[in-house]
Amino acid sequence: MHILVLRRSKIMTNVPKGCLELLTDKNSILILVDYQSTMFKGVASGDKTIIRNAAYCAAKAASILSIPVVLSSINPSSNGEFMPEITRLFPGQEVYSRKVLGFDAFDDEKTWNAAENAKRKKMVISGLWTSMCFAYTALHALKEGYEVYGLMDAAGDSTSDAHKFGIKRMLQAGVIPITVESLVSEWMHDWGNPKVGDLVKEVYSRYGYMIGF
Repeated sequence: MHILVLRRSKIMTNVPKGCLELLTDKNSILILVDYQSTMFKGVASGDKTIIRNAAYCAAKAASILSIPVVLSSINPSSNGEFMPEITRLFPGQEVYSRKVLGFDAFDDEKTWNAAENAKRKKMVISGLWTSMCFAYTALHALKEGYEVYGLMDAAGDSTSDAHKFGIKRMLQAGVIPITVESLVSEWMHDWGNPKVGDLVKEVYSRYGYMIGF
């Protein structure tokens, strides 16, 4: 009996901070990094259409539910503009072109300030590529004390191994993995949400996730 109690205690102390509390439209923010044409060209770890749709679905759900979104890009003059399907969802919102041309989006002061100013303790992060800009940004947020969720099916990398081990590195550090269907459902919480109609029409059904209405 004592051994069982000790094992249960050990399991519970090793879970990532905040993972037992669900994501809501009031406690979370979405961070999308480097969804640009040149970055997509280098993706070989998975189906680019699925990756694009997952990123779009997350952004669309966030726009419907009024969840803050931060968009970060690197060197758009050579890497291309951020996905227009996403930027059109947030008219007038700045895409932060990083002044520091590094892989960690949060090394850029404007990007970091935008995320911090949202005053949300849970960050849902995804980006291209998994093992670099996505991973380094997620690790930065963890180091600053945030509860970080990695949107894994919206990410991609140059090789399958780079994607796989980028995810493993984040999980080892305490990032909580999530996929777009789970994310949108968690944000929605239940079928009594007043935004259900918009989510079914604009996210679940239109883009082929979960519900084939």
